[in-house]
Amino acid sequence: MALAGAAGLPRRGRLRARVGGARADGAARGAERGGTEVGAAAPVLHGAGRHHLRRVLRARALRGRRHPHQRAGQPGRPKEPDGAPRAAPPPRPGPAAHPRPRHRRALGPRPRRLVPRPPELHGRGLRRAARARRAGGGRLPGLRPAEPGEFTRRAFHRGKLDLTAAEGLGDLIHAETEAQRRQALRQMEGELGRLYQRWSETLTQALAHLEAYIDFSEDDNVEEEVLSQVDAAVRALEQELGAHLQDGRRGELLRGGVRAVIAGPPNVGKSSLLNLLCRRPAAIVSPVAGTTRDVVEVSLNVTGYPVVLSDTAGLRDATDPVEREGVSRARDRLQRADLVLAVLDATAVPAEPAGLGAAVGSLVPPAAPCILVLNKADLLGGDTGALRAACARGPPVPPAALLSCKTGDGIDRLLELLGQQLAQLCGDPLAGSPSLTQSRHSQHLGDCAAALARYGRHRARDLGLAAEQLRLARRHLGRITGHVGAEDVLDIIFRDFCVGK
Repeated sequence: MALAGAAGLPRRGRLRARVGGARADGAARGAERGGTEVGAAAPVLHGAGRHHLRRVLRARALRGRRHPHQRAGQPGRPKEPDGAPRAAPPPRPGPAAHPRPRHRRALGPRPRRLVPRPPELHGRGLRRAARARRAGGGRLPGLRPAEPGEFTRRAFHRGKLDLTAAEGLGDLIHAETEAQRRQALRQMEGELGRLYQRWSETLTQALAHLEAYIDFSEDDNVEEEVLSQVDAAVRALEQELGAHLQDGRRGELLRGGVRAVIAGPPNVGKSSLLNLLCRRPAAIVSPVAGTTRDVVEVSLNVTGYPVVLSDTAGLRDATDPVEREGVSRARDRLQRADLVLAVLDATAVPAEPAGLGAAVGSLVPPAAPCILVLNKADLLGGDTGALRAACARGPPVPPAALLSCKTGDGIDRLLELLGQQLAQLCGDPLAGSPSLTQSRHSQHLGDCAAALARYGRHRARDLGLAAEQLRLARRHLGRITGHVGAEDVLDIIFRDFCVGK
């Protein structure tokens, strides 16, 4: 029964089934002879005895059976009489009769690699182990450490990815927040490069049609509607490019971090707010006014968005030269801030919208995104209704949070307002068209838009000059993706990669 039931099993399963069947047959024959059973009740054998028993049982199970390489219908191996020498086994069939299965074809095509694999040595460990490997590898001819970004640069030269995808890979390596990771992954997958490539193909087609009209219009081989088609394509591209440039620097802010500045008069709790947000004593806190003189920066991750938070000196007319320098640096940071946290003393501000708006306006530059933080709310006791009502009136009062840095009350409201402002500044990295992430992208796109504007001015006077402007616009787009004039930016792009990537 074991042999018949093992026909559908794999080879190893059939072998075990045959051995089990032989073991059962041997047990039955031993019981008939009155000898020791070889089965479940047999004594346990160890070491060489057990292996010898398995070989004997396997030989009995396969005796008289068809050889695995024996064809169907061919007579089995004849039995030798007792004492006669065993006949030589028949020759095994060659590989032509039993070809090996092509496992690579069965597993599918070989995965596509960005870079053909060169001879490499990989290792992990501490610095001492790395130095030992380098010392030992120095004796091998031609072996050297990989340069930063060397493999990604090889992939770019072989056309496996463009410069925008390589920059996305670098951003993915250095990403610290979830929003940064999403934006870098989207760019690394080539979505931004495909957008610029589509614009470049549009310019190429428009330039080809315009040059064809210039060269062959006298032979009546090109229709007059070609110029109107070129004009329509250039106008549509100019509008799309302008909308792409006016994204509020969302991609750049998300990539480099939103620069948030804590500003306010002296001794209102700016350094205490910095320590509360970063959850460590990053700045010195003292009841003496004017303790903070220099700018203290801390990198934070707020609801998945990167923030570079700066604590500045108190804004006042200082007499000490060191403090005056600190106030000057604080005002300079305010002018370059993406977001301002205006901190005021809740016990010293008027509980009316007009007074609060005037106090904030004296600190924050016009049109700068701002969050009003009213600190020292614990000193008000329970009398906060009038101040909360004034903050809820809206403009001219910015979004406000009543906070106590000493007890931590109100920090959840502040983090909620901060997350809303960051989402408005950076946007969703997965929604809409891909955003600009590099300053060089903005520069080349601005030059491309200027060339398209000059095309409109030269269109009515000289078609040759108009065609040259389209050629310049296409060249600027090619420099972004690396298809035109990329040698001058390769070192800048790949120098920040980690070694071997």
